[in-house]
Amino acid sequence: MTEIVLYETRGRVAVITLNRPEARNAVNGDVAQGLEAAIDRMEDDPDVWVGILTANTSGQTNPVFCAGADLKAINAGQAGSLATKRGGFGGFTSRDRTKPVIMAIDGLVTAGGCEISLAADMIVASTRTSFGLAEVKRNLIAGAGGLYRLPRIVGRAVAMEVILTGEQMSAERAYQLGLVNRLVEPGHQLDEAMRLAETIAANAPLAVWASRKVVLAAGGEEASLQQLTNEEFAKVLASEDTKEGLTAFIEKRAPRWSGR
Repeated sequence: MTEIVLYETRGRVAVITLNRPEARNAVNGDVAQGLEAAIDRMEDDPDVWVGILTANTSGQTNPVFCAGADLKAINAGQAGSLATKRGGFGGFTSRDRTKPVIMAIDGLVTAGGCEISLAADMIVASTRTSFGLAEVKRNLIAGAGGLYRLPRIVGRAVAMEVILTGEQMSAERAYQLGLVNRLVEPGHQLDEAMRLAETIAANAPLAVWASRKVVLAAGGEEASLQQLTNEEFAKVLASEDTKEGLTAFIEKRAPRWSGR
């Protein structure tokens, strides 16, 4: 039986692949359970410090990274299976994570698929990628975070346009607005995401994870953000890796991070 969600490790990086190309990688119960299990595996592995989420689009004339919810599953009365208790839609959009996840996208990412990408930390996209929240065209709304995550990233006016028209946003415009970190030619998105992930993984993992936690909290009260920063700073400072980082600097060598 074909695995719906693939998982492999490349050094310190976990590569997770949606594997329903025949269904445009739409999210059904198997995808939601498989993606949640993959994130659990990444989070539980002390040797993995960064994740990449990509999709198999082989055999598709016009690539679709993820078409969102599987409407056939919904029609069959299985709508509840498209989300998990801990992960939310697709087992991912509400998942509490420590480690950063980079999207490596080629093709259309729409509806719930777009909401999955918005829940990640960074996006590498090919030039033929487009983003859409077309729910209003079906008398639905984006219910997995898209309505508040998109305006945080691209601004309210642009988010209103995308959400209320249901029209797609090109990868080039998404890059200009800060939704996409790196823009590449089709077929190079995973390689570029790996380069980005390896650059992150070369740094102290505890510091990376602590910094990510504070960045995600940005937008709250400044006093509480400073308190959170102080708490995370204290944890990092007390770790073995801080001594290793300082020693490596003094000895003029590359640090050997342990994640402890």
